[in-house]
Amino acid sequence: MRAIKEKEAVEALENASKEALAKYVDFRPTQVNRDVWAKRYMLFVEDLTAVFDGFTAVDVPMLGIETGKVRVVIGPNGAGKTTFCDLVSGKTNPTTGRVFFDGEEITDKSESDIALMGIGRKFQTPTVFDSLTTYENLMLALPGNQGWRGNLFRGETKAERENIHRILERVHLIDERDLPAKSLSHGQRQWLAISALIISEPKLLLVDEPAAGLTDIETEQTAELLLELAKEHTIVVIEHDMDFVRRLDSTVTVLNEGKVLAEGPLEEVEQNELVREAYLGR
Repeated sequence: MRAIKEKEAVEALENASKEALAKYVDFRPTQVNRDVWAKRYMLFVEDLTAVFDGFTAVDVPMLGIETGKVRVVIGPNGAGKTTFCDLVSGKTNPTTGRVFFDGEEITDKSESDIALMGIGRKFQTPTVFDSLTTYENLMLALPGNQGWRGNLFRGETKAERENIHRILERVHLIDERDLPAKSLSHGQRQWLAISALIISEPKLLLVDEPAAGLTDIETEQTAELLLELAKEHTIVVIEHDMDFVRRLDSTVTVLNEGKVLAEGPLEEVEQNELVREAYLGR
């Protein structure tokens, strides 16, 4: 009896995944002309899997992220959210499948090359240099091949200085520009980490749990910031905070056991019985 129930659960997940991904069938980069999919999707993956010691962490037949939109990826711990970002960013090589970004295939490219092509990533713990000021952190992140010491000691150009000021104003950190990063609140550190990404003008941002540990006000401001950034960037957000997800009012992709369980507006996926069972615990 238990074996039968487990088989039924697997079949239900497979069927749900096929239903959620059906809309992507006519846009598969390996099946259609480049112009068909590249005009619509900044990122597209096909037959993407990641298998570690016999365990399948990601198994996504196809998935597209629309250009200039915010996509939120949710799911229980171990659902494959972070591994999916690892595959897209080049940190982990896929076992099978292909990754397409901005009209090109990037499957076999290195993590550094993918970053230079325009994929920026913010991890759950903000990458911030505490001994440097807010302004110096952004100087360090300036694009170029001088390295971080070169960036700090060569001085910034007028254009770079103006760009840093513009970004600091945009993320509500202009008044903290000369403060050491260690004095910033957790939310402000998140904004600084996001600032360090956008200063290089990436086309796609992968943002891991930006609302973790934030106050209510910081949570609201962070949602507003990401929606504002979506006017110039495509953004994928990994998140657990449903209130924050609701503020983003964007398409939600639900992962479970490495597969896409459901996709659509949050109000819709919240009513999905498989989602309630797997993620919401109801």
